[in-house]
Amino acid sequence: MAGQTEQKITFSHKSVLLDEVMETLNIRPDGTYVDGTLGGAGHAYHVCKRLKNGRFIGIDQDADAILAAGQKLKEFEFASIVRSNYCNMKEVLAEKGIQKVSGILLDLGVSSYQLDTPERGFSYRENDAPLDMRMDNRMELTAKDIVNTYSEAELFRMIRDYGEDPFAKNIAKHIIARRERQPLVTCGDLNEAIRAAIPMKIQKNLGHPSKRTFQAIRIELNGELRVLSETLDTMIDLLEDGGRLCIITFHSLEDRIVKNGFKRRENPCECPPGFPVCVCGKKSAGKVITRKPILPSDKECEENTRARSAKLRVFEKQEK
Repeated sequence: MAGQTEQKITFSHKSVLLDEVMETLNIRPDGTYVDGTLGGAGHAYHVCKRLKNGRFIGIDQDADAILAAGQKLKEFEFASIVRSNYCNMKEVLAEKGIQKVSGILLDLGVSSYQLDTPERGFSYRENDAPLDMRMDNRMELTAKDIVNTYSEAELFRMIRDYGEDPFAKNIAKHIIARRERQPLVTCGDLNEAIRAAIPMKIQKNLGHPSKRTFQAIRIELNGELRVLSETLDTMIDLLEDGGRLCIITFHSLEDRIVKNGFKRRENPCECPPGFPVCVCGKKSAGKVITRKPILPSDKECEENTRARSAKLRVFEKQEK
């Protein structure tokens, strides 16, 4: 954190499902815990408060999050903060001499701080904001590049698959038509193209028409679903016996990856159902603790609207 001690970041982000995470993570005072999406260290602070002879490693790719978390966790000498993507978790831990951990937490999606900082370009409500959406500003590619260089077929695929928008095809066409006149530079430029693609009578009952497309672009740009899918097995393998992986998701695409990934690691056997014994040799890595996802209470949803779509799923490593 050298050179950043004088700078202050107000990272206003209310931790979702905080009590539920603290309970299901099964925190041991002498354990080693990793938060792969550290953010402003809301969850992390409460994990660290429960540690005595333990270790904590926080990972985030957002420079502002790293600074804010450093401020929040400065009282805990055992806490290490690393600027990286959680897909590099195994390498980050290996550099610190850590092979196995007691628990891992992911709180996926975009943070309130990122949405509320106009220059980050995440929010469809900020018309004058640049089309950026990078969670790591060291990346060269931005949202502006995507909307101005992707083909119509690529835009359609992205908005359909990652935004699940029924108007994906028409939105892609209007983005192409809009950029032929002049490049889309601001969130307002993209909003105009999207609004033109959706019938007004539909928009009245739809909420903000840009919500799904902005989500799709953000997921595409930051590789969010790919990283989650490719790293899930690694995180489970990093757990010690009895260790737990807790993942909070905010939309169906993320939740489906976590649900199916946990189920596959619990029961990986590929033998036909009629076989008397397993011959494929694939062994269970543990058990799914949450047969159904843990949802926020009505009270939490009232106090924090971001929590409404949150789902927590938990997997416990069991070595046999």
